[in-house]
Amino acid sequence: MTERHTYQTGIIGNCAYLAHVNKNTNIDWLCWPRFDSSFVFGGLLDKEKGGEFSILPAGEYLSRQYYLDNTNVLCTEISNPEGKYRVFDFAPRFYQYERYYKPLMLIRKIEPLEGNPRIKVSCKPVFEYGKAKQKSSRGSNHISFTGDDEDMQLSTNISLSYIEDGKYFALNESKYLILTYGHDLDAPIISTAERFLRETIKYWRLWIKHSTIAGFYQSYVIRSALTLKIHQYEDTGAIIAASTTSLPESDGSGRNWDYRYCWMRDTYYVITSLNHIGHFEEMERYFNYITDISFRDDERYQPLFGIAGERVLTERKLRHLKGYLGNKPIRIGNQAFEHIQNDIYGQVLVSMLPLYTDHRFIYSERKDSEQWLDYLLKKIERTIDEKDAGIWEFRNIANTHCYTNLFQWAGANAALKMAKTIGNQSYQERAQILIDKAAKHIENCYDPERKVYNHAVGSKHLDASTLQLILMNYLDPASQRAKDHLMALEQELKAENGLFYRYLHKDDFGKPKTTFLICAFWYVEALACVGRIDDAIKEFESIIKYANHLMLFSEDVDETNGSQWGNFPQAYSHVGLMNAAHRIAIKLDRPVFL
Repeated sequence: MTERHTYQTGIIGNCAYLAHVNKNTNIDWLCWPRFDSSFVFGGLLDKEKGGEFSILPAGEYLSRQYYLDNTNVLCTEISNPEGKYRVFDFAPRFYQYERYYKPLMLIRKIEPLEGNPRIKVSCKPVFEYGKAKQKSSRGSNHISFTGDDEDMQLSTNISLSYIEDGKYFALNESKYLILTYGHDLDAPIISTAERFLRETIKYWRLWIKHSTIAGFYQSYVIRSALTLKIHQYEDTGAIIAASTTSLPESDGSGRNWDYRYCWMRDTYYVITSLNHIGHFEEMERYFNYITDISFRDDERYQPLFGIAGERVLTERKLRHLKGYLGNKPIRIGNQAFEHIQNDIYGQVLVSMLPLYTDHRFIYSERKDSEQWLDYLLKKIERTIDEKDAGIWEFRNIANTHCYTNLFQWAGANAALKMAKTIGNQSYQERAQILIDKAAKHIENCYDPERKVYNHAVGSKHLDASTLQLILMNYLDPASQRAKDHLMALEQELKAENGLFYRYLHKDDFGKPKTTFLICAFWYVEALACVGRIDDAIKEFESIIKYANHLMLFSEDVDETNGSQWGNFPQAYSHVGLMNAAHRIAIKLDRPVFL
């Protein structure tokens, strides 16, 4: 068995940007000015061309990394025979002047803890995905970096000569580094950094206090909630799948994708997780993003959009980068925007249902309800008999997928409830016709001999996405058919220690070699639904062992050694954890701590 591989980074962010901080103190990933911009630090994909922003001692050292409790403020402690110091890394975020202050600003506080540590600070940003280095020039108390569309500035109370010349110096007092993009820092360095740190800690802890957190493995749910929060691009409300691109699903697989976009297929799961923790502000922002996309004149939704609703996300390969652990290709953009994926109309309808049925949302504010509902009903009517690429976005395979029809069924049921709310009889009749059509397609996927629903009409393959037949109550969880279906999926797709494969049949790139983490959390939910609560708890406890040192989860896990693969951290793995923990907590009759 090969050694287990985990990602050695934590993330910081403020809903305007995300950065990865390695245990070696380097900023391994930072895209500015947006989630989907070129990186200015990209050591994750190329240690040489990715630039550097590190704070290191001479020689060997030990590292410990942790978050300040209930915050997205990350601490990295470095120790060697000379001494010990701690680096606080954070993206400022707090309420100021009746709005959230979330600048393109990375603050690093270096605090001596023991002995007389000597350190060297290296700051070498790049642009155009590492094709060129930014040029540096010295100011009075800062270093300016130019070459990109906007200038960057590093303000510090460290000797600029030490940084420019790459010299070690004695750390005998706290030092500060404030890196900004597109604007200069016209404020005192030390007092500004300290105030922003206090305010940012206070903001995150208050955000958690205002959450309703499941009373089951609460520390994991809190970390997942904090992780999901900073994957939302607050300017538009979009929530991205991950902040990285081209971290492979398995070593040498070629399955290297750009995940810095918003997938429509995940709408329902994200909204559900935000609802569980009571964060309506984030829900409403996401609603607004989805609604803006919905009122375009396009004939159909595409599977994913850019964070500002961009439709064209042309995929291209960067050939000058080495890739993560040598894995190529490096992809920018995502061809999946061209695919046909018809479950997404139902996803949106189910996700929007709370706007009509939850009295915490003011129904009278939605003047366009009938127009919007008609728009989505037409989309399902147009596509319900059409083959598509499915939830996993097969590139050259089309089927009548069980999962697609399940969400058309669920979406039509949601539309029926909405139509009743607004008193439109015609829409109710249209929704009922779609419910019946979708159910017929789903039943055509059933295999009575194996007592299981196959992944598509005319196929014998199984797919973990059909666990949702139980979770969405298409199958009564108390029924024998639901229990039989779950057992059949277990027998074929379950790996060791609760891990779960999406599927095991060949796709465009061969057979998958790693398990898909959110499917494992769906499995936990299904176990809880059918009453196998002890099994659900056991599997949940097995799965959470596959986090890294900061309770952050990847997209994929290798069954053979538990290695983390895929883009990281994967927002929807954390969504899966939040929803699974909530499902178990409800079954244990301890749903929340208020």
